[in-house]
Amino acid sequence: MVNIHIDNKPCEVPAGSTIFEAAKSIGVMIPTLCHVEGLTPTGACRICVVEVEGMPGLIPSCSFPVAEGMKIQTHSPRVLLSRKTIVELLLANHPDDCLYCIRNNDCQLQELAADLGVRRRRYTGERSRYKVDVSSPSVIRDPEKCILCGKCVRVCEEVQQVSAIDFISRGSATHIGTAFDEGLNLSSCINCGQCILACPTGALHEHDHLKGVIDALNDPRRMVVVQHAPSVSVTIGEEFGVPAGTDCDGIMVAALRRLGFDRIFDTSFSADLTIMEEGSELVHRIKNGGKLPMLTSCSPGWIKFAEQYYPDFLENISSCKSPQQMMGAIIKSFFAEREGVDPSNIYSVSIMPCTAKKFEAGRKEMLHETHADVDAVLTTRELARLIRMRGLDMKALEPEGADTPFGERTTAGKIFGASGGVMEAALRSAYFLITGEELADLNVNAVRGLEGCKEAHVKIGGIEVGVAVASGLKNAAALLDQVRAGRDDLHFIEIMTCPGGCIAGGGQPLSTDREAITRRMQSLYAIDASETVRTSHANESIQRLYKEFLGQPLSDKSHHLLHTHYAKREVML
Repeated sequence: MVNIHIDNKPCEVPAGSTIFEAAKSIGVMIPTLCHVEGLTPTGACRICVVEVEGMPGLIPSCSFPVAEGMKIQTHSPRVLLSRKTIVELLLANHPDDCLYCIRNNDCQLQELAADLGVRRRRYTGERSRYKVDVSSPSVIRDPEKCILCGKCVRVCEEVQQVSAIDFISRGSATHIGTAFDEGLNLSSCINCGQCILACPTGALHEHDHLKGVIDALNDPRRMVVVQHAPSVSVTIGEEFGVPAGTDCDGIMVAALRRLGFDRIFDTSFSADLTIMEEGSELVHRIKNGGKLPMLTSCSPGWIKFAEQYYPDFLENISSCKSPQQMMGAIIKSFFAEREGVDPSNIYSVSIMPCTAKKFEAGRKEMLHETHADVDAVLTTRELARLIRMRGLDMKALEPEGADTPFGERTTAGKIFGASGGVMEAALRSAYFLITGEELADLNVNAVRGLEGCKEAHVKIGGIEVGVAVASGLKNAAALLDQVRAGRDDLHFIEIMTCPGGCIAGGGQPLSTDREAITRRMQSLYAIDASETVRTSHANESIQRLYKEFLGQPLSDKSHHLLHTHYAKREVML
């Protein structure tokens, strides 16, 4: 510990802390536009500068370590003038369209300008002009709103190991773009949306599907069916001021009914269906000498990453579609047949935590005959905008239940939203499928938590099954490199694109606060602990679906509707 003074207040902080961290530990918040928690600081934006007694210039607090006896002023007149000037210079090259911007009232630059009392434009000059890039099915780039903080570049490279974007050119012509400055659709982008969560302004946002959904809801000829992903219920509340991790499942369902959706289903049901297919596939591979380790296929960002960088592992990836696509396929086959509705008259919407789901829904592999499994994908943020548009008070709605039969789920399907949840659910059912008995302790704690990589060995019958979980593609790449190098003790690997899993997906509320993400995860496991049906194979509606329609896991009909394939993609570097 070292003794320092912050704003004339003596305090004791851990040696090695930065000034930024030390100030935060005593409740003093220093603003920043470029800092990414967990990554090496760059000091690029200079918003976080402070005065340190005995030093001639202002010091970037995010990258400067504390020292014994240091006296720091975090909000002196000199510091505030510096910050205000930087913000004013940024605004001089920034569009004045806050009223139309998707980040209005949720923009760090706007908030900082207000906090620093910027009320008029002091600097004028020729602004940089760029075209909006709408080429990606998931992410829209508006370079004119970019402030060159570099957070998107760092997350793409250092967290996801994709490096789809970087700084281009020099001096006043510097901007962020893709290889050869082409559209994002021609880059190595995997559509994960982690760059959106990192961006402090409206320079990056999801491709909006709201208009198509609203048009469908207003069309009396269409049956509009919606499904909602397991993690959305524990994150949607944050958009309306509810504490992070609060489960708003029933209230969200009530809101969806008020919005006019004809049927509301829970994607946790098709997560159970995924486990039946994926678990059966794993058992088949283990018993019949199939390609191992088997890799999960639920996360579309990871699938595109594998197609680009690890095509030699494509045979290892489960052929199962994701829960979103399985639900879409079942809705436009079994459900349409049972309801006597032409599949072409069904408009299938999904509420997802993930921007890559927009890309996945448009893949040619997800087309069934003449129609897509899923017609539109809304992120958690888009759903919140739709609810506000309709003037619904989330705090006043009475909880309601989803529609049957695809609203009935187990908690195994619900924990899909957290990193390790797919693995835990799969192990619960794989144990039953192999032994005919239930796993004695359904809690597989070794695969829980926010760590980037988790491993376990589970005894199933006479087989020691090795499993691993990776979230964040840098961690996934490290694990796959071990397998490439000859590691052979793993049978099953779960990979989630986003660090922490779907609870921290690119379509979730714009918060990368680790505490909030932890509470979201805890909420899912609390749901799992509080309910009685905790294994996918125990879902009676799943059993009935197989009996009445699919036959059995891995049947011809299951393969036709619920399975797919992937192919190598060329990468533009």
